[in-house]
Amino acid sequence: MEITLAIAIMALGAIVLGAALGFASIKFKVEGDPLIEKIDSILPQTQCGQCGYPGCKPYAEAIAKGEADINKCPPGGSEGVQRLADLLGREVKPLDAEEKPKAIAIIDEATCIGCTLCIQACPVDAIVGAAKQMHTILPTLCTGCELCLPPCPVECIRMEVIPETIDNWKWRYPVVEIKPVPTGKAA
Repeated sequence: MEITLAIAIMALGAIVLGAALGFASIKFKVEGDPLIEKIDSILPQTQCGQCGYPGCKPYAEAIAKGEADINKCPPGGSEGVQRLADLLGREVKPLDAEEKPKAIAIIDEATCIGCTLCIQACPVDAIVGAAKQMHTILPTLCTGCELCLPPCPVECIRMEVIPETIDNWKWRYPVVEIKPVPTGKAA
């Protein structure tokens, strides 16, 4: 009789704990891979494809799976490579492209023929205009990806470097490595 009671109590405990674990797995389910989200948040979100992937999210997925190097993003620059290396614990590699200063596209509105090819090429919808009408670029949305340059038949788009001001200045990583003070014997 005592053995039957002990088995029943153990079975009841297993059922209760199993139900609690089942509920917790549904309630606290993690959507997606948090590492991919962290990598994607470091990338500049230009969706330019200069890394060989169609956008920042596919590139982040490839980095997380170990299929891509962390140094393929020109808009992220060497600062982006450094931040990805810090996150992933990988070695910092030199950028695998020419590092350019941040720039935005400017349309010469007098030359624009309204062909809409630049609108179709823009991955972030920073170009507004209608067919056979002048187009313009919204500077706050332009990421400087340069994807609008090749399709323009009249070459009315140019890239203009954004000058560094107090509003857009960013602190760079220190040039000198900061090392902790060794703890040891008192002098």
